[in-house]
Amino acid sequence: MGPQNEKRGWAYGVTKWYHGRKENVIMALPVTYEDVLAALPRVHEILPPTPLIRWPGLSELLGCSFYLKHENHQPVGAFKVRGGVNLVETLTDAEGEAGIVGVSSGNHGQSLAYAALRRNLRCTIVVPENNNPDKLLAMRLLGAQLIEYGRDFDEAKQYVEQLVAERGGCYIHSANEPRLIAGVGTMAWEVFESLPDPDVILVPIGLGSGVCGTCLVAKQRRPQTEVVGVQATGAAAVAESWRSGQMVTHDHVDTFAEGISTRAPAEMTMAIMRALMDDVILVSDEELRHGIYRILENTHNLAEGAGAAAFAAAYKHRDRFLGKKVVGILSGGNLDLAELPAVLEEGKKFGQQHP
Repeated sequence: MGPQNEKRGWAYGVTKWYHGRKENVIMALPVTYEDVLAALPRVHEILPPTPLIRWPGLSELLGCSFYLKHENHQPVGAFKVRGGVNLVETLTDAEGEAGIVGVSSGNHGQSLAYAALRRNLRCTIVVPENNNPDKLLAMRLLGAQLIEYGRDFDEAKQYVEQLVAERGGCYIHSANEPRLIAGVGTMAWEVFESLPDPDVILVPIGLGSGVCGTCLVAKQRRPQTEVVGVQATGAAAVAESWRSGQMVTHDHVDTFAEGISTRAPAEMTMAIMRALMDDVILVSDEELRHGIYRILENTHNLAEGAGAAAFAAAYKHRDRFLGKKVVGILSGGNLDLAELPAVLEEGKKFGQQHP
């Protein structure tokens, strides 16, 4: 069973459009801005704030003031460690003694393993077969026991839920966990502390914990700031679900960016996105590779596919963001290094063909 969450709603007013008609809707959401504030001391006791840097080369390329929030500087190389730390630090002794169980393509698993190691808790992570080998090694080095199962994240998720039902353990879902979302929201709190007036924040979406945490903070700190999610065209179930109002599931995904490679949305994060997220943009794998190349070229930071999604969206929609203050969440830097030469070659070629 998972950690015990207090059952409570949050009344939040939001404006939505329905078939051209504007309506005000009151939504009850499971996570609040106050939850993010409560997470801050737990997160910052362990994780110092990450840099928010305006990069002149990227800004010139995009025609806007472009900032990267460098979550690749986290000790596990990705933003998800914020949620892992916040959640694991609040587990009861009984929950902790049961052992932490999760499913991940890499970054969520590293997050849980890192947080579990600090409390000397057992941690088991189910990962898809043929997963990023660098992420597998990182989880093992943090003490996690790995079980490889399934062709993708969603098949691994089905297996872990069966495993927990049979063996027990404290199952921590990578999205349907309020304390995880609140912990991740500290990332956006840091953005507004450094830059109080961003026009747009671009956030990659796997299951949506990052964009949800960002929405919760942005709509409190500066409601006119647009929060825009980014997905891969080959793994667009969340974007299609958000747009259609239905929960859309795909039979397969087709993207090299395992951090955003999911076939089905999660209920909790989808509810928050529908209430608070302003838009979603789809980008191709070619655009993601180009983003990795441009970020490395201009900042000497390595982004994984998901980490390059914000830049890719800004580049694709340069006219839309012209002259604005745009923050891109560089969500992670855990690229499979075996892919790097091809990624850079293809990314450079794409930039030459699409100046």
